[in-house]
Amino acid sequence: MKIINKITATLLLATSAIFGNAQSITLDCESAAPFFQRTPTNNIAFDRANCWALGAFSYIRTTVSLPSITGTFSARGNSMSNENANSSAWIKSPWIKMASGNITLNIRMEGTSGTGGALGSGSYKAIRIRLVTYDPNVISSSKEGSFLADSFTYLIQSPYTNVQNISYAVPASIVGNNNVYKVMISFIGAGGNNRAIADDIVIPGTYWSNPSNNCLPQALIVDADNDGVQDSDDAYPNDAARAYNNVFPSSGYSTLMFEDLWPSLGDYDFNDFVVDYKLNRVTNAANKVVEIKAEFVSRAAGASRPNGFAFSFDGLANSKITGVTGNKIFTPNPHTFNANGTEAGQTDAHFVVVSNIFKVLIPQGGGSGGVNTNPTAVRVPNDTTRMTIAFNTTTNTTNLSEVTLAKFNPYLIVNQTRGTEIHLADKAPSSLVNSALLGTADDNSNAGSNRFYKTKNNLPWAINVTSSIPYMKETIDFTKGYNNFIDWSLSNGTTNTDWYLNLSNFRDNNNLY
Repeated sequence: MKIINKITATLLLATSAIFGNAQSITLDCESAAPFFQRTPTNNIAFDRANCWALGAFSYIRTTVSLPSITGTFSARGNSMSNENANSSAWIKSPWIKMASGNITLNIRMEGTSGTGGALGSGSYKAIRIRLVTYDPNVISSSKEGSFLADSFTYLIQSPYTNVQNISYAVPASIVGNNNVYKVMISFIGAGGNNRAIADDIVIPGTYWSNPSNNCLPQALIVDADNDGVQDSDDAYPNDAARAYNNVFPSSGYSTLMFEDLWPSLGDYDFNDFVVDYKLNRVTNAANKVVEIKAEFVSRAAGASRPNGFAFSFDGLANSKITGVTGNKIFTPNPHTFNANGTEAGQTDAHFVVVSNIFKVLIPQGGGSGGVNTNPTAVRVPNDTTRMTIAFNTTTNTTNLSEVTLAKFNPYLIVNQTRGTEIHLADKAPSSLVNSALLGTADDNSNAGSNRFYKTKNNLPWAINVTSSIPYMKETIDFTKGYNNFIDWSLSNGTTNTDWYLNLSNFRDNNNLY
């Protein structure tokens, strides 16, 4: 039993040395078989079975006249008299995902014959290290492609029979790029017939050959843009600056509805502006926000005044934004803008989507109001505004947590009067609001307690729901279309949270547009 345990331990150690780990792959010419079973023949067969290739090399056992470099065995090549690195004696590694570090090996000459000349002269011996690329499109069954341009040549030094350590730094350009390579070590020279003894080859990286499939690479992580995200997971496989889409809602659209007579309650039909929206927060491989692609579909404008529409993310700094495109700004314009496209004069970054809703939902006959709220009037096509907000990814980085739905703060700007804003319940107004209007008429806002845009009974002036829903016909109270809305509002949003769904007895479709 003790003998079996020792054999098993030896097998495990040998297998680890050949396959390697995330740090290095090693060829030490020692077999996985216990010593008493080893022969040079079964040693080299074991390594070849694990995808090492040895051209014109055999393994030698330690003798007095021909000692190995370390351990019991070393590799001995044929005569180093061929200057062609492809057809000389050579050792080629399995496929490896390269890591940073040095490729190292120990060598010595069997004798001194034919050594001592300069590289390329009539008598010299040298080692050449090159990296073989993987090319699935080549005819060869090995799928070996071309050599990298980067290579290393070492001229064997005197005294030639001493062990010499060779070290070659892995090119930084191939470290961590998810491609695989083979390391080919050629033993070249001119003049004489001396041979090299090689041992202790160490290559930094991860073993990536499949011995059961003709030593071809294991399944590769294909990463065309080298951003560290495999193409199957990368929404932008050819763009290293982008990797993931973070879309809300995940399908369809959400709906915003506004009542524009704040701070008075008005007719409370919530169709003064109805807009569907979808937000895609695009992040890079490090999951930092690169841009926001925002889509707003204007559906109805039951108001009589030319309102505008904008939004922010609470606490998002202006310095994090580098550009805003796609928004619709018309003359006359109540806004001024920073160079990066955000609205000027704001503490946070604010984005104007449409400065005048009646310029995108144009009232019939040139009048004002009532767009797509009267079922007997001609319907105006929906208008879609697609905005892109670019983020600074060099001096500033933005986490997804900074642009969540909870921080999304959309609002109406009433009648081209910049200070008159209508936000969702308990969403703070912008720096440009006319704060004198807060807490007047039916509004029960109290900035000191962070209470905003609610009546004393918690009724809001703006609604945000996570799906696209129908809106009210003109002048019909919202509670006549959504039966559970009033209970939800009075409870401050704690009950009847599904009031907007199309379930039995939830809606009166006769009152919905």
